Amino acid sequence: MTWLSFVFALGFVSIHLFSKSLKLMKVLPRSRFLSVAGGISVAYVFLHLLPELSIFQKDLLGELENSGLLFIENHIYLIAMTGLVVFYALENSVKVSKKKNKHEENPKAAIGVFWLHIASFTLYNGIIGYLLVREEYGNSLGMTLFFVAMGVHFITNDKGLRATHQEDYDRYGRWLLAAAILIGWGIGAFAEVHEWIISVLTAFLAGGVILNVLKEELPEERESSLLAFTTGLISYSILLLLL
Repeated sequence: MTWLSFVFALGFVSIHLFSKSLKLMKVLPRSRFLSVAGGISVAYVFLHLLPELSIFQKDLLGELENSGLLFIENHIYLIAMTGLVVFYALENSVKVSKKKNKHEENPKAAIGVFWLHIASFTLYNGIIGYLLVREEYGNSLGMTLFFVAMGVHFITNDKGLRATHQEDYDRYGRWLLAAAILIGWGIGAFAEVHEWIISVLTAFLAGGVILNVLKEELPEERESSLLAFTTGLISYSILLLLL
């Protein structure tokens, strides 16, 4: 299914480059689509990624003996929590930076904070690109569901990053995030990485997805829709459970 994964990788790239032009992103108040997207992403994390971590943990037992990474064998969920904390810290640094520039007409984060923020999402996207080709889906439907979950998640992330960094995101950020997908896919397609590394990447991604979804859904000014969020979560959960 390598060819299909490449098609989906190109789909992810297209989302980053052209999501700004989607009409549904311009609906005010906040598009219900974004809440549906959040529900889909959360369902994927809790019904696929997190259960997969328990499998990874079993597989890792005995693999890292006499290694400084031995703790991962029994604490893979700590990596997921680390992913959540890392992205929370990044979001907090962006808010602090914007407050310092609040006297400007359109306050935005300092350029150094921008690059740190984009670098973290570049790694994030690279992991998703890698898992697109290296994840064990079982069949093409499983890969398609992964593409749907991460695709709508990318649309939500794009909107948030564009609102935060404005023209800097369109000028630099979206291109780097799109390139990271292809780089991650290339590594997955042409290089073999040890199982414990895949475990860590998956765990880190799970934590990051949870934080990035919640930070888009919870703030009052987002005007999120609980009904739309729940609809996306339940509908996608049913698909995963029937897979």
